[in-house]
Amino acid sequence: MKNHKVHILMVIIFTFSYKLSVAQQQTQYTQYRFNTLSINSAYAGTTGGFEASIMHRSQWMGYAGAPVTQSLSLDGKLGESIGLGLNAFSDKIGPSNEVEIKGAFAYQLTLGTNTTLSLGINVGMEILNVDWSKGTYYDDSDVVFNENINELRPVFGAGGFLYGEQWYLGVSAPNLLTKNSYKPGEEVVFQRENHYYLMGGYVFNISDNLTFKPAILAKIVEGAPISADFSGNFMINEKITFGGAYRLDDSISGMLGLYLSKNLFIGYAYDFSISELTKHNDGSHEIVLQYARPNSNQAIETFRRFF
Repeated sequence: MKNHKVHILMVIIFTFSYKLSVAQQQTQYTQYRFNTLSINSAYAGTTGGFEASIMHRSQWMGYAGAPVTQSLSLDGKLGESIGLGLNAFSDKIGPSNEVEIKGAFAYQLTLGTNTTLSLGINVGMEILNVDWSKGTYYDDSDVVFNENINELRPVFGAGGFLYGEQWYLGVSAPNLLTKNSYKPGEEVVFQRENHYYLMGGYVFNISDNLTFKPAILAKIVEGAPISADFSGNFMINEKITFGGAYRLDDSISGMLGLYLSKNLFIGYAYDFSISELTKHNDGSHEIVLQYARPNSNQAIETFRRFF
């Protein structure tokens, strides 16, 4: 989820005309485990099979100009050591629309019988479009908001993913290239900051039919408070998943998922804000649909060790 301070500033932009810098924040998902490739390129190919996920997130329902995000993620393994992936998303916030497309390449190194290190990079581009006429407080006589922003910008990131049969650790920076979006004389600057992610998780086999999967995801952005997600999910009979999550000083979430078949999963998450935005929105909704196929040598239980 994007930093709530950014969106408060967006409202101020539409209301007043003075020089202001707005930091762009990458979308953060509650069900990020189905879209790990978007934040860590080294994830590509680590399950050993093929995955395809589509996700939709409507954030802060009832809040004018709130973010609406769709994403697509594909990844698989080529040969014994190479992972390939593709990730794309569209993120609309008020008058702005950001589209990003990037490919991922990962190489897996076997460190022991049950331990593998994957190192990855991602390369792509993002398109930033800001149409001020779509703003709630647009005034065509205001010179500050009469010139729209249309920019094509490169994306380059890297990551590492260390994992075993029942655990994983990851570190990544999806985009190491920073750039401000403005022209001489403009009053508003869209500043793209580096995002750094730390992640980890473990699978506890409680019984033959029940597993518990706690996980943590931390995000570090210059000039913003550290964001951390703490989550826990249960899986019953390799069919039903349910759990909850807490995002530090921001929201609490409930999650529910169902395997419609051995390969097809549908999941839903609802976030309830606990920040100062609680009074101004009706929560956030997120839905994911994933198709996952293990390779010919994998059991489905092994393939789902984390997800």
